[in-house]
Amino acid sequence: MLKVPVRNFQGDALEECSVSSEVFAAPIRKDILSRVVQWQLAKRRSGNHKAKGISDISGTTKKPHRQKGTGRARQGSLRSPHMRGGAVIFGPVVRDHSFSLPKKVRKMGLRCALSARMKENKLFVMDNLSMESRKTKDVVQFFSGSVLMIGGETVCQNLKNAISNVHSLNLLPRHGINVYDILRHDQLILSRDAVQYLENFLSVSSD
Repeated sequence: MLKVPVRNFQGDALEECSVSSEVFAAPIRKDILSRVVQWQLAKRRSGNHKAKGISDISGTTKKPHRQKGTGRARQGSLRSPHMRGGAVIFGPVVRDHSFSLPKKVRKMGLRCALSARMKENKLFVMDNLSMESRKTKDVVQFFSGSVLMIGGETVCQNLKNAISNVHSLNLLPRHGINVYDILRHDQLILSRDAVQYLENFLSVSSD
C-alpha cells in the first residue's frame, strides 16, 4: 500500500489515505500504453471518408468514340479514372476503423498510466470535487497547466459549468477515465470515490 496525501482545492494536505500499490505502482510498459492509445484513437475515427468508384459516377455509358480510325487512344467510358470527373481507383471507402483489444490489456494500460503519473508526482487525491460557486475565476486560481479531474459516479454540476470554457481543465465521472486523457494532461486529480472505484476495477484479481 502507498500513502498519498488528501488535499483540498487550496492545496492544503488534510490527511493521508492508502492506495493500492498493484494499481498505482505497477510496472510502466510503454508498449501497452501505445496499444491502448491506438485502440482509443481508432475507435474515435468516424470512417465516413469516401471516394467515388466507377459505379458511383453518374453519366453516360456510351463509348466516347469509335474504336478505330480516329487516331486517338481507344476509350471505353467517360467515367474511367483517367478521364476528367471520372472515378477514383482504390480510394477510401466508408468503414469501421476500430479493432478489438483484450480487456486485460486495457486494464493494464490504465494501471500503467496511473502508475506513471504517480511516479512523476503528478497524481493528487482530493477529498471531493465539488464547489458551491460556478464562476470560472473561482476555480482557475487553484490550477496550473492542464489538469484532468476524475469525480465519482456523477460530477459536480457547478464545477463542470465553471471549467466548461477552460480548455486545459477537464472533468470526467469515474467510469470515463481513460489512458489517452490521462497521458495528454499534465496532472491527474482523483476524488476519494474515484480511487476506491479504480482499486476495485483494476485489481489483478478482477482481470
